[in-house]
Amino acid sequence: MVLDVDIRHAQGAFNLHARFRSDGKLTALFGPSGSGKTTVVNAIGGLVRPDHGRIAVQGRVLVDTKKGIFVPKHRRRIGYVFQEGRLFPHLDVRQNLLFGRWFTPRRERKTGFEDVVELLGIGHLLERRPATLSGGEKQRVAIGRALLADPQLLLMDEPLASLDDARKAEIFPYIERLRDEGGVPIVFVSHSVPEIARLATSVVVLSEGRVAASGSASEILRHTNLFRQTGLTEAGALIEAQVLRHEDGFGLTVLQAGAGTLTVPLLDHAVGTRMRVRLRARDIILSLQEPKGMSALNVLPGLISSIEESEGASVDVELDCGGDALVARVTRKSVAELGLRPGLRVHAIIKSIAFDPDVLGGAKPENM
Repeated sequence: MVLDVDIRHAQGAFNLHARFRSDGKLTALFGPSGSGKTTVVNAIGGLVRPDHGRIAVQGRVLVDTKKGIFVPKHRRRIGYVFQEGRLFPHLDVRQNLLFGRWFTPRRERKTGFEDVVELLGIGHLLERRPATLSGGEKQRVAIGRALLADPQLLLMDEPLASLDDARKAEIFPYIERLRDEGGVPIVFVSHSVPEIARLATSVVVLSEGRVAASGSASEILRHTNLFRQTGLTEAGALIEAQVLRHEDGFGLTVLQAGAGTLTVPLLDHAVGTRMRVRLRARDIILSLQEPKGMSALNVLPGLISSIEESEGASVDVELDCGGDALVARVTRKSVAELGLRPGLRVHAIIKSIAFDPDVLGGAKPENM
């Protein structure tokens, strides 16, 4: 088990009770502001001493209030990347990176400088000062500095929150590569559903200081009721797909998933590339018959596996499409008029325009 957390902590009127375990490559802590995400991360990193409980990272106990264990933050071997890069302005990028080495005894240093530079694509920045870097470049350098301390765990507290969409698009592939190739488990704090859908292998949902749910990203993101406060319209299914072919003349790429083929805007990925695709519940329309004579290119046959009980106007209908679990958010009136029920065969219709960059990730990690 990579991470085992079971803590209670009071800060003024706020009471945190967080209990979860994770062995994912990138564990996302998700929730609105004030839900307790940063308090949990600070407790893991040693910046907060919880009132009660236990924290263990890769089997090493960092906190156990019953046994009087509290490992100081400088001895935890945990890297920390904040919202802002917090680079030293008077040092160039190379010097900022090497600063991370100071926190690890020479005999314990395993991470190679050149390996980190190559992983994060920052070789051309080494002689520059932080003031000349973009927001995305600063964050990549900050990540590199944390990695060069040879951490057992990397904490990232909303590292994309201060970036615009262009800078986020710039850094996403590097975090994906770090997740898949870096060899260091990551805890990633976010209140953005698109961020966790693209990056997370497991998700812990926090609400008012409590863990509302935890599990694999594909399982948690299917439950739109967990994201009512912050991302109801963004929740849905995560599936694995592979680039089947490109239709350059139409500006399209065809993906092969278990559910069938998906036609999306043209991607800059080679044929055979494995992808993570998010199919938002709001973007799926259900039909009892295979539609004919319509412009939608993506029609996936499936079987209704369950229908969420709800007193609201809308419900979640979960589908089994060739082994891929999809979710469609439809009105209760539609359920009644179409006679939707578990076991019924339907067709899920998805517009190609629904596949904006937010729903298409890079190489798909294991255990998503």
